[in-house]
Amino acid sequence: MKTSDVGYDVLKAFSPQLERTSTREKIWIGFLLAMMAFGMYALYLQIAQGHGVTGMRDYVVWGVYISNFMFLIGLSYAGALIAGLLFLAQVEWGRPLFRLAQMMTIASVIVGPLFILLCVGRLDRLHHLFIYPRLQSPMIWDVVAVVTFLTGSVLFLYLSLIRDFALYSQSDLKLSNWKRKLYRVLSLGYNDIEEQRRALMMSLNLLSLVLIPLSVIVASILSWIFGMTLRPGWHSTIFGPYFVLGAIYSGSAALILIMWVYRKIYKLENFITDTHFRYIGYFMLLFAAGYGYFTFSEYFTSWYGSEKWDGELIEKLFSAHQYGWYTFFAHAVGILVPVMVVAVPALRKTGLIVFAALIAVVAMWIKRYLIVVPTLETPLLPMQDIRSDYVNYSITWVEWGLTLAGIALFLLLFTLAGKFMTIMPVTGWPRRQTTQSDQKS
Repeated sequence: MKTSDVGYDVLKAFSPQLERTSTREKIWIGFLLAMMAFGMYALYLQIAQGHGVTGMRDYVVWGVYISNFMFLIGLSYAGALIAGLLFLAQVEWGRPLFRLAQMMTIASVIVGPLFILLCVGRLDRLHHLFIYPRLQSPMIWDVVAVVTFLTGSVLFLYLSLIRDFALYSQSDLKLSNWKRKLYRVLSLGYNDIEEQRRALMMSLNLLSLVLIPLSVIVASILSWIFGMTLRPGWHSTIFGPYFVLGAIYSGSAALILIMWVYRKIYKLENFITDTHFRYIGYFMLLFAAGYGYFTFSEYFTSWYGSEKWDGELIEKLFSAHQYGWYTFFAHAVGILVPVMVVAVPALRKTGLIVFAALIAVVAMWIKRYLIVVPTLETPLLPMQDIRSDYVNYSITWVEWGLTLAGIALFLLLFTLAGKFMTIMPVTGWPRRQTTQSDQKS
């Protein structure tokens, strides 16, 4: 197989990562494994001693685990949507970002659902979800949707890698024998003939067309888990598009951070330029504005309705003595700062865009927390003579330990992926090349 000069430069830039594992990388992987081991110890305590070691109680039955799940699943939906749009558009500037978006999708959709399992009291009955599903339950809808989405995303990534796998196996990289054989097997005998290019292009186009609406559908199904209940702050018809916009907004911000990290580590200034940060920054700006509008609509209608239960929740969210500062950061700072940085030309610098993206990511995680916990702390029936720790939720070290373990697994998946593939496509977009017979016709 032949590759372009850009593809050759990409392969040369990432050849050290594919050929060997440096001491620094081994230390980094060891650190991530240590964090995961700490999380496994926390999981052992949670299983052995029960959920009493967490902050979850009879009233607040969900906590930081569900917040993590919502946040990571949102990143996966946004990554699939961005990757699908970049592939269909086949703009050359999107080539360095295409695989990063795919990797964010896969890592998020693997790690995110694991936090759901941490909320299950009887893991030994987990298989009952598949054996005795209740189609009336939005939870079953979410299980089916996430499994379908994971399957499609993995297939999309694999098909986009086939051409690169074939090139790796035929290149002069100093690969171990087992790795070169693995690439040869994964390439499925691809040798870049016209029929193979056509079939591969058709398959990737179809998957892109499926994953883009599927991202919207699955994000909507996640919102229905909350919207189908009668609790304040959840029972809302706006939650479907609200979750979709929030997922894409946080996902585009997370992609900016991933771009910046990879550019620093692998010195990719010639591939991931300031223009890429501006373009994804425009994307973040668009969805930040839409998300801000939906946020205002959600709170304004709840406040104006003057229902007692909704009023209690609004008071809890905006009170400075409870969640007011979190609400201020999540909505005012987390939306206005990214909008201003990208919208004002004088502030539209790469460093400031990355800083704004970091604020957006933190703000969107806090927003997921505010969706879950304050609502559960606002019961319909009045509570009397109940211990405060059964009403008010606080995150324990066990939950933080498992959260850090989830972050470590997310980073480990990215690290290991970089040992088996270049994070930028080497062979470019799989366009159908024009033959002499096509030119004559």
